[in-house]
Amino acid sequence: MDNKKRMKNLVLTVLTTLFGFASFASDLPARPEPPTLVTDFANVFTSAERAQLESRLVDFFAATSTQIAIVTVGDLQGYDKADYAYRLGEAWGIGSEKFNNGILVLLKPKTANSNGEVFIAVGYGLEGVVPDITAKQIVEKEMIPRFKVNDMFGGVDRATQVLIELTKGEYNYQQYAKKAEGGGFSPFLIFLLLFVVVPMLFGRRRSFYAAGNKSSLPFWIAMGLLGSANKNHSGHFNNFSSGSGSFGGGSSFGSFGGFGGGSFGGGGAGGSW
Repeated sequence: MDNKKRMKNLVLTVLTTLFGFASFASDLPARPEPPTLVTDFANVFTSAERAQLESRLVDFFAATSTQIAIVTVGDLQGYDKADYAYRLGEAWGIGSEKFNNGILVLLKPKTANSNGEVFIAVGYGLEGVVPDITAKQIVEKEMIPRFKVNDMFGGVDRATQVLIELTKGEYNYQQYAKKAEGGGFSPFLIFLLLFVVVPMLFGRRRSFYAAGNKSSLPFWIAMGLLGSANKNHSGHFNNFSSGSGSFGGGSSFGSFGGFGGGSFGGGGAGGSW
């Protein structure tokens, strides 16, 4: 009798799980037809912004086979953003089946009744290139500050550019972390150097200059430090740009061929504002 009860409970548990998954699957938006890498269900982008993002991502996919998809939704249907992103990525098959090289940037804009939510889901094959901590840094440093001033396009544009540069190998996640954490001279330190330290140096040596020595050594030291500061803040890593300019631009909007059956294993990170 106990065995029968246990078996009955097991069957009920399995059926409940399957029903819950089927219910969730029915809540997921269908893949767009024709397929696109930018799917703006929440209508947060202008047509020109969608076209710019789509063109960049299609060109990147054509050059590398890596698929970065952007999806905006108006409602997460009560689900956690990470769970929603992973299931959507799996259901749509973002990335190739062979390499699992897909990334999904999921965005739910802020409303009067709910927080804004964003999540970067990283496919199996890219978890070593974009680890969780890096995805978190991209969300916190590149996206949310722009989202807070209602620059939705700017946040997504900057995040996708960083993801492209990381997955292309233009720099690694450790180099990006140094940049994201503000390594090098800050604008305040540059100001302090030029308008406080340098005048002090000149003031202390005024009598030395008055004696007839025309050396400009402190000036050249200051210029050298300023040059170093500019180099650290120029947006370059080892001679390659990390700027927010578009990648390519030769593809027409909506020319993406389709997703390839990629899988997601739980890599990525998100945030709220």
